[in-house]
Amino acid sequence: MDVTISEMDEIIAREKRDAALEVHSDAWADGTMEGIDADILADAAIATALEETIRELGEEAALALVETLRDRILTGEFTPNRSLQ
Repeated sequence: MDVTISEMDEIIAREKRDAALEVHSDAWADGTMEGIDADILADAAIATALEETIRELGEEAALALVETLRDRILTGEFTPNRSLQ
């Protein structure tokens, strides 16, 4: 099976995203076990993500990320157990 460089990059990016989600899920579970409310965990996660994005990529990249979030929320991308029609 021949895989193009672009396809390989996409596979690697997907695997990294899956690993990141697993790490974040574990941290979230640890936080809830410590009695931290979901809204506090979410605020801390978002703040950390934005700080690191700004540090690594700059404010414009962070703003671009934030601007995509509303549409992604409205399309149900983050809704657990959503049904696709």
